[in-house]
Amino acid sequence: MRPRLPKGSQSDMLLFSLSIVIGLAFLVWSADRFVAGSAAIANNFGVPHIIIGVTIVSLGTSAPEIIVAIFAALEGKPEMAMGNALGSNIANIGLVLGITALVAPIPISKRLIMNENLVLAVITAAVGVILYNLYLGRLESLFLIAAMVAFLVWIYLQNKDQSDDSDFDDEIPNDMSNLAAFLWFAIGLAVLLASARLLVWGATGIAKEFNISDAIIGATIIAVGTSLPELAASVSSALKKHHDIAIGNVVGSNIFNLLTVLPVPGLIAAGAFSSQLFQRDYLVMAILTLALFIMLIIRGLQGAKMGRYLGALFVLMYVTYGYIAFQAI
Repeated sequence: MRPRLPKGSQSDMLLFSLSIVIGLAFLVWSADRFVAGSAAIANNFGVPHIIIGVTIVSLGTSAPEIIVAIFAALEGKPEMAMGNALGSNIANIGLVLGITALVAPIPISKRLIMNENLVLAVITAAVGVILYNLYLGRLESLFLIAAMVAFLVWIYLQNKDQSDDSDFDDEIPNDMSNLAAFLWFAIGLAVLLASARLLVWGATGIAKEFNISDAIIGATIIAVGTSLPELAASVSSALKKHHDIAIGNVVGSNIFNLLTVLPVPGLIAAGAFSSQLFQRDYLVMAILTLALFIMLIIRGLQGAKMGRYLGALFVLMYVTYGYIAFQAI
């Protein structure tokens, strides 16, 4: 049954809703400025583009989720942080990739299906083993962080012998002065922290008003909000016929969400969590990841694209997940 808003709380609800909208908007903007400033500082000090690319730029894609997870865990809302990590992966595959494929068929790189695709499948399975006992502890979280470091080293080794760093040129500012770089770094970090705090406050308020679990708020409202920039970028690229990077971006983002966002609540507030996080959110994520894994192998080996009917299928799967989550309220 859909919850009713208690009388006299309309003004609070409006304030919470505005906090979420404003928090998400500034969170996305500040993350972009923070990553740009950090990358520019490293570039100005002569750090090779490959190093910047596999660290600052790669980790920067999950910066909003990481900061939100930190504040949620510090506020005693670890399930919100976990829901955000799992829900972001669900949204990336179901919404971002699905809608992008609806806009234009997406080419599939054979290198992708034999590398990052396999890595994501293995990590997803490992996360399932970790979460199966409904407890996320510091040891398991440290394991995921160690796996993230190993993954970054692997990316570096895969790219270090390239004759140029052109793969990262578009992501690294080459004409930003040290003053501007440090300024954007400081502003980006400050706004990133403030907007994440505002977002968590608004999401917590809505959860209390409607008696919704922290996990659902994290897996739906926050997860979709932090995935909107990727959706906009992917659709824009598809319209410009540059949609071949969409799958790689989604796979990479999902790997970092599991290895950098999910461990945060385990490190800060280790403990048991609701069975629904595993039985609903993790299992839906695993099913979508498996569907993506199989699709990439079959279509990739055939030299075919991810067409519109597959995009519609992924969107339908996300809508089904949203309905299931809504019924749990």
